[in-house]
Amino acid sequence: MKLTSHRPQGAVVALSCAVLLCVADARAANGPPQTPADDSLPSGLVVVIENKAARELDLRALNNPYVRGVALQIRWRDIEPEEGKPDWSRLDQVFAAAESSKKWVQLLLFAGLFSPAWALQGARTESFRVQYGPGAGTPENLPMPWDTVYLNRWFAFVKQLSERYGKNPAFRVAAAAGPTSVSAEFTLPNRPEDIQKWISLGYTPSKYIEAWRKTFQEYAAAFPNQYVSLSCGSSLNINDLGKRDPRARRPTKEAVINEGIRILGRRFALQDSNLDGNPEKQFGPHNVPLVIGYNGRIVTGFQLRTSCLHNSGNMGAEGNPPLALKKSIDRGMAPNAAGRHATYLEIYAPDVLADEMQPVLRDAAALFP
Repeated sequence: MKLTSHRPQGAVVALSCAVLLCVADARAANGPPQTPADDSLPSGLVVVIENKAARELDLRALNNPYVRGVALQIRWRDIEPEEGKPDWSRLDQVFAAAESSKKWVQLLLFAGLFSPAWALQGARTESFRVQYGPGAGTPENLPMPWDTVYLNRWFAFVKQLSERYGKNPAFRVAAAAGPTSVSAEFTLPNRPEDIQKWISLGYTPSKYIEAWRKTFQEYAAAFPNQYVSLSCGSSLNINDLGKRDPRARRPTKEAVINEGIRILGRRFALQDSNLDGNPEKQFGPHNVPLVIGYNGRIVTGFQLRTSCLHNSGNMGAEGNPPLALKKSIDRGMAPNAAGRHATYLEIYAPDVLADEMQPVLRDAAALFP
């Protein structure tokens, strides 16, 4: 569910050069990234299941014949409210259902604003409002994306996750998170008042990129048999001098993507989680064409911004959910200049379950080999 960095020109060039040097040094020192044991791609239509703590998981959509995978959205605090005492029951249910229905699994675990209270003790935090999705507008404590106390606790949890599910053949994609806020998306609170707050907190692109570098390294080690996905969002318009600068956004995002590719190689998957059926905007974020540009070079995917059944107007066709779904799929599955398409496409469970959506899903499933 989606809503949905400033750098002088010389600093941009310096950053680009630094990234290239890091790539060369790391390749020389570490050799090529590992290849997953399972050579099959995370491909096809994927149903998104939202965990709601007060309700049982509804896994009926996994029985849909047009669906190949399932992506579970769940908050860290709902799994490990007490340190060292994780409750794996929801994840166990998903893996059991995926194995019985022969579906592959992506885990979308939300840290950041939805970290357990114990994980924030001793970490530097600041209050921000939830940007989108359930609880939008609610103030929550966000750990600084680069805070080592917080990140080390998150990475310890990631290792527990790996120990429990890392060898499960159904587990195909782990969504990279940690330097995140409201979801597994590469995004931070960025309202005008938030930008000023980030400046006072000492945010710089370099700190943010380094946090992601460490995250990719941890995920590469924890999940040698899985792909690791990065969900595009928007960087902050702050440069390394701590000044507002809209030119800083793009190089920051590109640097993070480059780190993912460098560290994970063919195990890296780039996705956008804000897909709808509306035309491309003339201004603003352009993550859909950005991801499409990578089609064929790395694994790419899209997640619909929300359910077309419940929000057809926002998704591109007011009062006509099947058309909204079709327009969204057409936009995400458009080929790039090389004629290559996205590898997977994620659709929320209400759309997968609705009878009126089945012809659209049938046609969409036929787009994948």
